[in-house]
Amino acid sequence: MTLSDTIAGLLGLNADDPLHFFVAAILASAIVGTFMLVNVAIAGPWAKRKITAAFTDRIAVNRIGPFGLMVIVADAVRLLSKELIVPEKVDRPAWDLAPLLIAGSALLGFAVIPMGNGIQVADPEVGLAYVFAVASLASVGLVMAGYASNNKYSMLGGLRAVAQNLAYEIPLVLTGVSVVLFAGTLQLGNVDAANTIVGAQQATLATIGGIAIPSWYAFVNPFAFVLFLVANLAEVGRNPFDTPEAPTEIVAGYQTEYSSVYFVLMYLGEFIHIFLGGAIVATIFLGGPAGPVLPGIVWFLIKIWAVFLFTQWARSALPRVRIDQLIEIGWKGMLVLSFANLILTAIIVGVVV
Repeated sequence: MTLSDTIAGLLGLNADDPLHFFVAAILASAIVGTFMLVNVAIAGPWAKRKITAAFTDRIAVNRIGPFGLMVIVADAVRLLSKELIVPEKVDRPAWDLAPLLIAGSALLGFAVIPMGNGIQVADPEVGLAYVFAVASLASVGLVMAGYASNNKYSMLGGLRAVAQNLAYEIPLVLTGVSVVLFAGTLQLGNVDAANTIVGAQQATLATIGGIAIPSWYAFVNPFAFVLFLVANLAEVGRNPFDTPEAPTEIVAGYQTEYSSVYFVLMYLGEFIHIFLGGAIVATIFLGGPAGPVLPGIVWFLIKIWAVFLFTQWARSALPRVRIDQLIEIGWKGMLVLSFANLILTAIIVGVVV
């Protein structure tokens, strides 16, 4: 049962009625969207600074409220109160729509992510394909922002972004397809759903020293797990793959000309995509919201924040690669390895079946 069905039952709505189901789906989407925006609000202004400071042996925000948490409110007021400056000769429709597309595409992806028992807006049979499809819409937003800004640095950032996404999105999808070969379905499902990607990871893979090792695909195919993590770093623009917004080279890339609420949307979009990447990793490689003792939603949060911690470690520890190196790694390295992983997975699945 999805969250939409649960809300329809609580409100006494008829789930078979299209209008009633639409209302329930909107309410479910609002709950899930708010939940993820709260995570992003904590991660962006506060956790990012705290984690980076810990990695680099510095002191982060600690004066504004307990543990510096009120910096979230301070940053929101500071950014939203700034003047929205519109440069001359921008392509206004595209310039206005780009931030909305970047942030909205990531939020759409959470519609099919299982966050716990019954905490899922919808569970279509093509769930994984849907997530990859809507997440890729952000590439269009990046190109729109770079082109519409009428700024050479923004244009370079937009071109770099689309080149990077093309180079790493194919390995990302191919690695996801290797999971589909194991599970035999594109449906993400939930911990209690049979014949789904999450449901297929609930069995025990092995028992070592009395400890049961779950059949998470990170354990079944660790090579694919590592490939996916690296490709995901490139997709969310974290070091060593943050060339589209390289501040030492092209100011801030595609977002150079954005300020006030538009900059907030670009910033939100960046972090929502990081958490969406973490949610996909958790769902297809780490058993989704499954875990002992604690509720599923808690395990889901632990897993996506672990991926966020990994991206912040990469941001602090790894140097940025040049754009030519980035493209070479993607097309000559990641693509070849992802195809090799897919072929080997197909052989293994064929032999076992």
